[in-house]
This record gives sequence, C-alpha cells and structure tokens, in this order.
Amino acid sequence: MIIKPVSELRNNFAEISKIVHEERKPVFLTRNGSGDMVVMSMTQYNEKQAMLDLYAGLARGEADSAAGRVIPWDEAKKELRKILDLKGATGV
Repeated sequence: MIIKPVSELRNNFAEISKIVHEERKPVFLTRNGSGDMVVMSMTQYNEKQAMLDLYAGLARGEADSAAGRVIPWDEAKKELRKILDLKGATGV
C-alpha cells in the first residue's frame, strides 16, 4: 500500500501520476496523519466500478433465485437466440 501526505499531490503530482499509471496502484493520501482520499487512474476506477456493477448484478440474481423469480432454461435460451438474431440482422 502506498501512503503519502496530501501535500505530495500538489508538490509531486508527476510522481503520483506515474505510480497510479505505471505501477497500477492506488495512492492513499493522508491529512494530519489520518486517511483523507485515494488517487487512482481512470482505468483502475473503471475496472473497480465494473466489478461493483457485476457484484450488484450477481446479488440481484441470487435474490431473484431465492425468491423464486427464475426463468426456465429453455425459455431463457429462446430469448437469447431472439436477441442474438436481432443483433445479427441489424448489425449491432
């Protein structure tokens, strides 16, 4: 874990940018000795956000399954084929 005082962001922005982009690690910034913020690259942020979205979708799926809100496999397969055929026909 890389921890730096928040003043490093102002004084050594290029170094922090290099860390988050080249080393692909977030930098944790402190203010008065306590955690204040985290700096990460846009790529890292987007990857983290995609994982959170995936986890949320999986949680919704598990909740639907537990509540009995499921679609039989044969019906789901038909719906997927329709979607794929439609995308193939429209070139999307």
